Amino acid sequence: MTGAPMLEVSGVGKAYGGVTALRDAELTVREGSVHALLGENGAGKSTLIKVVSGAVAPDRGSLRLGGHPVSFSSTAHAARHGVAVVSQELNLFPDLDVLANLYPMREPTRGPFRHRAAMVARAEPVLARLGLDVDVRRELGTLSLAQRQLVEIAKALITEPRVLILDEPTSALDEIGTRRLLNIVRVLRERRVAVVFVSHILEEAMALCDEITVLRDGRTVLSAMPRAELDMDRVVTAMLGERSTTTADVAVARPSDRLAGGLRVQDIEVPGRLHGLQFTAEPGEIVGVAGLVGSGHSAILEVIAGLCSPSAGRIILPDGRSGPSGLRAAIAAGVALVSGDRRRIGLMLDKPVWENMAQIRSVALARDGALLTPGRLRTRARELVSRLRIRTADVDLPCGLLSGGNQQKVVLAKWLAAEPTVLLLDDPTRGVDVGGKAEIHALLRAAAANTVVLLCSTDLEELAALCDRVLVMYRGRLCATLAGECLDPHTMLHAMNTGTT
Repeated sequence: MTGAPMLEVSGVGKAYGGVTALRDAELTVREGSVHALLGENGAGKSTLIKVVSGAVAPDRGSLRLGGHPVSFSSTAHAARHGVAVVSQELNLFPDLDVLANLYPMREPTRGPFRHRAAMVARAEPVLARLGLDVDVRRELGTLSLAQRQLVEIAKALITEPRVLILDEPTSALDEIGTRRLLNIVRVLRERRVAVVFVSHILEEAMALCDEITVLRDGRTVLSAMPRAELDMDRVVTAMLGERSTTTADVAVARPSDRLAGGLRVQDIEVPGRLHGLQFTAEPGEIVGVAGLVGSGHSAILEVIAGLCSPSAGRIILPDGRSGPSGLRAAIAAGVALVSGDRRRIGLMLDKPVWENMAQIRSVALARDGALLTPGRLRTRARELVSRLRIRTADVDLPCGLLSGGNQQKVVLAKWLAAEPTVLLLDDPTRGVDVGGKAEIHALLRAAAANTVVLLCSTDLEELAALCDRVLVMYRGRLCATLAGECLDPHTMLHAMNTGTT
C-alpha cells in the first residue's frame, strides 16, 4: 500500500431530481492496490462508479487521475484515460460474436479494415487466464451467464487499464471461475493497476483487499482504511450505522380461517443450490429470506413457484397438496410470484392499468367466466385502485406512465385479485421511493392475514422492519432463523457472510 494515489475523488455530490445520491463522497485508490468499495443497496456505490467512469457528470466535486485533474464527458472518454469498468449489468451484444464484443468501437485496424488476427492475438491470452475456452467466432448469446460475465471481464482487461472497477464481478461465477478471477486481481496488483472491488460478499472483500472505503446514505463513512485495522463487525457497523435498541412497530396480521394449514418445505435438495432445506411458514406471519448472491435464497422461491424441480424433498401447500410443477400449475394452485423487476416481467407497460390487473384472475385463471367485458374488468380495477391507493388519473392510463411505486402496486394488485394462498415476493420494493415502500409494506401486512407470505429482499432494513422471522441462507444451507431481538440488519449481514450468528 505504498503506491502513490492513482484515483482521487474529492467532495463529489450528485442528485437526481429531489433525491440526493452522493453527498461529498471521497475515494482514494492507490496504484498497485485492491480497494474495496462497500455499502448497502442505495448507499451510493453505483452512482460513484458512474461518476468515476464518465457515465454521469457530478454536480460538484473533483477527480484526479495519476495526480492530474480530469473531467470525463463519457465512458469512452474515461476509457481513453485508462479507466475500465466491469459492471454486474452486462454491457454486451448477444447477436455479435465473442471477438466483436471484446472490442466495442475500438477494433485494431489494418488500413480501412479490422485487423482480426491482431484482435485474436490480444484476446486469446486474456481469455485463457480467465479459463474461458470458447471459440471467439461463437455468437455471444449462445454462452451461459457465467461465460458472458467472463467476456465482460476480458473486455476490460484487454484495454490494460490504469484503474479497473469491478462491480460485483463474481455474481454469476461458480467457485472455480471466482477463484480464477481473484487470482487475476492479485496479478493486476503486482502490475501496479489500481483495482476498485465492489462486492456484497464481505468475506471475499476482506480476504482480497488492501484498503476499504464504506459509503452510507451517499456519504463516505470509512475512508481508505487499511484492511489490517478492520474486522467484520466494524465494517458491518460502518455500513449500517450503530445497532438500534428500539423495536420496529410492525402491525401483526391475524390469521383467518381460509387456510387449513401453512406451507411446509421438507428436506429440499437442488444440486449446487439447496441442501437439506426445511422450514414452515404459517398464515398470519411474514417470513423473510436473506442471503448473498448464489446462497440459495432466490432458489427457495423458484422451487415453491414450480420454476425449479428439486432432486429430493417435498413442498406441501396450505391445502395439503404437493408443490406444483411449472409456473402455470403454481398459479392454478394458488401460488403467486411477485417480482421486483416490474419493467421486464411484472407489467405490460404499454397496456392500461385495468388490463394488467386482469391478467391473473380473469385471463390465466378464468375465474370471471368465458365472456370478459372491459366494463366489468374496469370496475374491478377501480376497486383495486381504491383499495391499494394507487395514484392514477384513470384505469385506462398505460402502466408505463405511473410512478415506480404505483407500478409495483399494480403488480401486487393483479396477484392479490386472484386471492393466492402463498405469496412469494422477490425484492418487491426495489426502485420504489420511501413513501411508496411504506404503503406496500402496509398492503403486505394486511395480505398476510389470509396468505402465507415469503419475502426475499436485498434490503436488510426492510426485512428487519417487516418480518416476524428471517431465514438466512449461506452456501445453499439454512444457517440461521432470526426473530425477536436477534432480528436486526447487523446480525443478518454477519450471518449472510459467515454462516454463523
